[in-house]
Amino acid sequence: MSIVSLPGLKAMIEEISQSHNIPRSAVQQALREALLKGYERYRRSQRLDQRFHFDEEYFDNFEVDLDIEEEGFRVLSTKTIVEEVQNSDHQISLKEVQEVASEAQLGDSVVLDVTPDQGEFGRMAAIQTKQVLSQKLRDQQRKLIKEEFQDLEGTVLQSRSLRFEQQSVIMALSSGFGRPEVEAELPKREQLPNDNYRINSTFKVYLKKVREGPHRGPQLVVSRAAAGLVVYLFANEVPEIEDEVVRIVAVAREANPPSRHVGPRTKIAVDTLERDVDPVGACIGARGSRIQVVVNELRGEKIDVIRWSPDPSTYIANALSPAQVDQVLLVNPEERQAHVLVAEDQLSLAIGKEGQNVRLAARLTGWKIDIKDAAQYKKETTDISKQDTLEEDVDSNELKEDYEEGVEMPENVLDPEPVLDLSAQEEE
Repeated sequence: MSIVSLPGLKAMIEEISQSHNIPRSAVQQALREALLKGYERYRRSQRLDQRFHFDEEYFDNFEVDLDIEEEGFRVLSTKTIVEEVQNSDHQISLKEVQEVASEAQLGDSVVLDVTPDQGEFGRMAAIQTKQVLSQKLRDQQRKLIKEEFQDLEGTVLQSRSLRFEQQSVIMALSSGFGRPEVEAELPKREQLPNDNYRINSTFKVYLKKVREGPHRGPQLVVSRAAAGLVVYLFANEVPEIEDEVVRIVAVAREANPPSRHVGPRTKIAVDTLERDVDPVGACIGARGSRIQVVVNELRGEKIDVIRWSPDPSTYIANALSPAQVDQVLLVNPEERQAHVLVAEDQLSLAIGKEGQNVRLAARLTGWKIDIKDAAQYKKETTDISKQDTLEEDVDSNELKEDYEEGVEMPENVLDPEPVLDLSAQEEE
C-alpha cells in the first residue's frame, strides 16, 4: 500500500496536544478529518472541466488511515461489488475483485487503497488541510471544554483575570487541581461595581452558562452578580448550612442597582427545624465574623440575613429589615398584595434609598408591597368610615321623608313583613 509521507508527524501531534491542551487521540482525529478534506479538494480539482457534481455525501465512503510510526497517511475507500460499474469511486466490478478473491459476491463491500502520489496531492490540497486542521482543533477544544464543564454549571470556581475585551473581562478558569486553565467571559452586566479587575487578580465566580454550538471566543460565561455566588459563600462559611441544620430558603440580590448612587445589596432568608438553633445568628457568626467573610469577598456589598416564616405577614415584616414594621395587612392574598404600616420615622428606612429595600423585600417574598405611614393610613381609614356612615344616614333620612309625604315606596322598603293572624283561624 502506498503512503503520503508526513515527516515529523509524531512530534507535531505531541506539540499540538500540549499547546492546545487536548489529548493526542483528539489531535489525531482532527488531523484525519483535515487530511480527508484536503483529499476532497484534490479530487474536486481533477474534475473542474468535466462539471462533475459532488454532493455533500459523496466522500462518506472515504477515510484516512494515519500511520504514526511511518509518519504518513493513506486514503482508503469502501466500494460495493457490482456487475457493471457506474461510479468508480463507490463501485468495483465483480470480475475485477474475483481476480484477487474468488469467493467475492455481488453486493459485498471491499476496502481499497486510493492514496494519491506524493506529488499529485498538490499545494492547494496541503493548504486546505492546514486550514481545516486549525478549525478541527478549535472544534475539538470546544467539545472537550463542554464535556468538562457541562456538569459544573451552577457551581462556583476560582478564576484569574487575564485581559479585557471591550467591556468584558476574560478570566482563566480552573475546574480542578492539575487541570489546565480555560478561558471564560465575564460580561459587563455580570461584574460587580466595587471589583477591581487587575491583571492576574483572583476572584470566585459563578459558572452561569456553557454555550452551545460554535462560538468565537470563550464558551464559558461566568458571573460575579449571580445570587448563586452568595448562596455558595454562605454555605462555604457556615457549617450549619453545609450540615443542613440551617437552610437558605430564598435570596434576592441587586448587584448592579439601576442608579450609581445606590450600592449593591442582598437579602437572604434562612430557616431551621432545630429549636435550639438561631439560623440568623449562625449566618452572622460571633461579632459578625462569618458574614464579614462573605462581605469582603463581595467587596463590601450590604447583606441582610432575615428569618423566613410560613406566615406571610411575619415574613414580609422580617424582609423589610432593618425597618420596624407596625402592621402588615394582606389586602389581596390571591393577587399577593400587602399594605405595610410603619411609623413616620421608619418610612424612609422601610422604602430604602431609591426604593431598594422594599424592592428587594418584594422579590424575596413574592408579594407586592405598598409601604404606608401608619398614622396617615389610620386617619384616612377613619375618614372613609365616617363618610360611609354619613352617606348611610342621608339615604335613610331621604327614604323616611319620602314615606311621610306619601310617595309610593318600593316593595319591602320600610314596610314591616305581614304577620299571620292565628286568632281568627281559631274562632272559626
